[in-house]
Amino acid sequence: MATAVTTVRVPARGAAEVRGWGRRIAALSPVLAVVALLLVPGGGGAEGGTGGTGTVADAASGLLVVVCLVRLLRGGLRPLTRTAAVVLGLPVAGICLAAVTAHDPAAGLPGVARYLQVFVLVPAAVLLMVRDRRDFAVVAWALVAFALLQGSVGVVQYLTGTGASYQGADVRAVGTFGATDVMGMATVVAYGLVVATGLALGGPAGRARTAALVCAVLLVVPLVLSFSRGAWIATVLACGAQLLLGGVRRAVRVALAVGALGVVLVGGLGIGSSMVQERVASITRVAAAPDQSVTDRYTMWAAAGRMWRAEPLTGVGLKGFPAYRDSNASVALSSGSDTAGAGAGFRRQPLLSPHNMYLLVLSEQGLIGLLALAGSWLALLVGALRRRRAGAGCALVAGGLLIWQLVDFFYADIGGPSTVLMSVVFGLAAWWALVPEDEAAADAEGVPVAAVPAPAGRGPVGVGRA
Repeated sequence: MATAVTTVRVPARGAAEVRGWGRRIAALSPVLAVVALLLVPGGGGAEGGTGGTGTVADAASGLLVVVCLVRLLRGGLRPLTRTAAVVLGLPVAGICLAAVTAHDPAAGLPGVARYLQVFVLVPAAVLLMVRDRRDFAVVAWALVAFALLQGSVGVVQYLTGTGASYQGADVRAVGTFGATDVMGMATVVAYGLVVATGLALGGPAGRARTAALVCAVLLVVPLVLSFSRGAWIATVLACGAQLLLGGVRRAVRVALAVGALGVVLVGGLGIGSSMVQERVASITRVAAAPDQSVTDRYTMWAAAGRMWRAEPLTGVGLKGFPAYRDSNASVALSSGSDTAGAGAGFRRQPLLSPHNMYLLVLSEQGLIGLLALAGSWLALLVGALRRRRAGAGCALVAGGLLIWQLVDFFYADIGGPSTVLMSVVFGLAAWWALVPEDEAAADAEGVPVAAVPAPAGRGPVGVGRA
């Protein structure tokens, strides 16, 4: 007599996926902690890594490197490939050479540690900790979430007049970074906007893509209210490159939609209209009628050029820019920039870097150092864009972040608490650019869906009636 086998439906897949994502997040917790702990105040607004104390996030980045090293020694992580080791290790040559040849090698040791942290050790650790595209997505969405949080604080600061001082009013959105690091929130929000744009353009249709699009639109507001011209320019160019890589027709449609949104926000609703328009107009007046901040920047650029001409191959040494600034700068340079607001009193902040990463490296590390660092960054960008057919979402995120950073380096350099987030961004982009192609193309599941054993005395679960 035939025995009927009843199908037993076990709702285990959903629970298994939740547990899988939980384990995935736990494995990535050292990376995510670096992002989350940027909310803890600390350190200073030191420019160019020339001063100030470390932050809790910096300590977390050191712990990330240690955890990664332990897992690597225990065989829990795959080692770096030869290509990845060369690309990420390339800056070490210029950094160490500049430290050894400096007039005061001991003074440059903190600079050696900072450069190795930001451009070598933390990016390598992030690359090793990220195992597949889902890990990549977790870190990417963490950047978006952090940007939304900082951006929300910034918008509230603008609306309530509790931000950093700008044109005599405390309306500049700076998030939790304070008035001494006015670029911090702008950098974080720009990262989130670029990541969200890449996910929206390259991801499959669905709720995740819609969420990414909504996040990108929301992050435009705090970016505008940061009044950071360099971040604006870098974001427009990075997102424009992402649109073009995603398709010319779609790029045209999105450009028209963004233009219409800008007209509604600024022209219709009047969001920061007068200040924003004046700030945008100042971009075109950098040569004809520059303000004092632009004059200071040009003066420091010229000073950096004179330092490089004095020591063309190895530069004046790490942390050498402040010591040689006055002897190479003209009288047009002011004594510092004024900061106030966002819970802090008036402070005169010294200008200790040229606000241009390329010129900072050229002046302190010479041509050898610049070629090593810029060569590493260019290799990452080429590797990220070369694989855009293997995964549009990852490629657009990684490529967009690298383009944003390399453009922003024309207007900024390392310095301030937000710098450690830059190292995470480089590591995320490095994973896509440098891991073997089969790993980059794989889309590993969070938890393998194993067969559920059948209860005793019954047939296999999921088998239909016989």
